[in-house]
Amino acid sequence: MKKISLLLASIVLVASGTAAADQLEDIQESGTLRVGTTGDYKPFSYFDGKSYSGYDIDVAQHIAEQLGVELKLVRTTWKDLLTDLDEDKYDIAMGGITRKMQRQLAAEQTQGYMTFGKCFLVAKGTAEKFNTIDKVNQPSVKVGVNIGGTNEAFADKHLQQASFTRYENNLDVPKAVATGKVDVMVTETPEGLFYQVTDDRLEAARCETPFTNSQFGYLIPKGEQRLLNTVNFIMDEMKLKGVEDELLQKNSLK
Repeated sequence: MKKISLLLASIVLVASGTAAADQLEDIQESGTLRVGTTGDYKPFSYFDGKSYSGYDIDVAQHIAEQLGVELKLVRTTWKDLLTDLDEDKYDIAMGGITRKMQRQLAAEQTQGYMTFGKCFLVAKGTAEKFNTIDKVNQPSVKVGVNIGGTNEAFADKHLQQASFTRYENNLDVPKAVATGKVDVMVTETPEGLFYQVTDDRLEAARCETPFTNSQFGYLIPKGEQRLLNTVNFIMDEMKLKGVEDELLQKNSLK
């Protein structure tokens, strides 16, 4: 009886392993890759009300093409990024997402791409005034951050004395700096430099020597190793074949 029980247990384990969900297989069977993105973080993911653009949108399209499926973009927010991924609203989250331990514990993170750091976006001509944490960490300084992202976490940790305004939409923060509603936006080097080039009312402070060093990555549901391996493989191929450089140049990131 003991041998029979062990045999039955083995059969159950094998059967359950065979029946285990496979996100990559589901994507191929459905013919659609669902990508979650905030659409509010130039130049990685931007939604203008009609269509999406940005570096990570182009990468998402490339991944879908490599998999031989259609791309479906799903709108999410920074605070719901992991929750929506866990609730199977999309297969992968993309759009200037910082790799960090908190996200690694809740999901799978792809290999990193593009090293960057935290810096400030300020009004033109005020970079010297707001180029250190000590200068910004003052009750008289108005700081703007988007809710739910790593910029908010950085501000909460390092700028506790400053006056905060928190925005649901990241696109509203540069506008607030440009119109004088806030003095400083906590941002990251690619975004800071992007706005410095595209809006003559703004400039980046400390982008040459950022306060932190990190990399961007993509989020995949926890345990989906085959999908993770496949996306990492596609990212490697993008580097080898020059696709990454082409897309970086297209989006003014190189």
